[in-house]
Amino acid sequence: MQRTKAPFRADEVGSLLRPAKIKEARTRLEKGEISAADLRKIEDMEIEKVVHKQASIGLKLATDGEFRRSWWHFDFLAKLTGCELFHPDTGIQFAGVQTRHDAVRVIGKLDFPDNHPMLDHFRFLKKVADQAHVTAKMTIPSPAVLHFRGGRKSISKDVYPDLDAFYEDLGRTYRKAVKAFYDAGCRYLQFDDTVWAYLCSQEELQKARERGDNPDGLQQIYARIINYALAEKPADMVVTTHVCRGNFRSTWISSGGYEPVAETMLAGTNYDGYFLEYDSDRAGGFEPLRFLPKGNKVVVVGVITSKFGELEKKDDIKRRLEEASKFAPLEQLALSPQCGFASTEEGNILSEEEQWAKLSLAVEIAKEVWGN
Repeated sequence: MQRTKAPFRADEVGSLLRPAKIKEARTRLEKGEISAADLRKIEDMEIEKVVHKQASIGLKLATDGEFRRSWWHFDFLAKLTGCELFHPDTGIQFAGVQTRHDAVRVIGKLDFPDNHPMLDHFRFLKKVADQAHVTAKMTIPSPAVLHFRGGRKSISKDVYPDLDAFYEDLGRTYRKAVKAFYDAGCRYLQFDDTVWAYLCSQEELQKARERGDNPDGLQQIYARIINYALAEKPADMVVTTHVCRGNFRSTWISSGGYEPVAETMLAGTNYDGYFLEYDSDRAGGFEPLRFLPKGNKVVVVGVITSKFGELEKKDDIKRRLEEASKFAPLEQLALSPQCGFASTEEGNILSEEEQWAKLSLAVEIAKEVWGN
């Protein structure tokens, strides 16, 4: 049976390859050849196109492709009260490649500002999505992302000498964000999260210890923050999460199956759905899905890769779904690519045509597996 509410049987994580017109406009803005208002107009036009494109291939939702962002997370986090973007000596190390030297740190008391720019980004998306008769989906980074990557060193000790106070303010900030997006009309919100995957990686846990952080007990702390943020979520709002192992120019960061965090994540957090990556052996098997509580929660199985253009075979995807259904009921499963196609504006190594073929494949398979 198809689903009439999010997450849908055929869904997507969020980001899409940036059109050439947006890339060209950003280059021209940096050179001073156009204004920020000119860039905004170009983004508006390209977002209108991409929303209608998503609707045309049969998706029941649409994102704005994160077309206004440079990063999947820093653009949101840097605009929180108490945060700032800065440029460290090194970028984030992926497998064989390093990102630009950007990061976010906490320099003041955390809060969610009433004028956060992504509220207006969502309002525009919703207007276009309503015209296209699809559900507008908004993506923001999970609260855990603000803490884990930089750790204690990225949080001012003058402002937060005690991390417990930081965690409390982080939960309150995100509760306020959830309400603000709801008031803006958002009924499908997603917390993108690399941290659950990092907590499954012995290498990432060791890196945390080497920089002076103690990762023991973090999954329980993060679950409490997330649940506090969602505690006043209205019943007609769906909030999901996407668990990512890293996505930059088709490369990755962490490896390890979900077993170490599955019980806390699936049964201990109050999300409505979980987008889980299953496109490579680095994700392990489907056995951790046994912790998904019976009922309304949904796992969106990411067995179609967004990292490379080669199109999967339908029978292979159906077989993976059948394997997953041995550990969680098929009625509590859905299908999507394993990640977005452009977590940063550089994008993954595939063409727009290949991107749309992947999303269309998800729609076709969902119809065949769950019916019309």
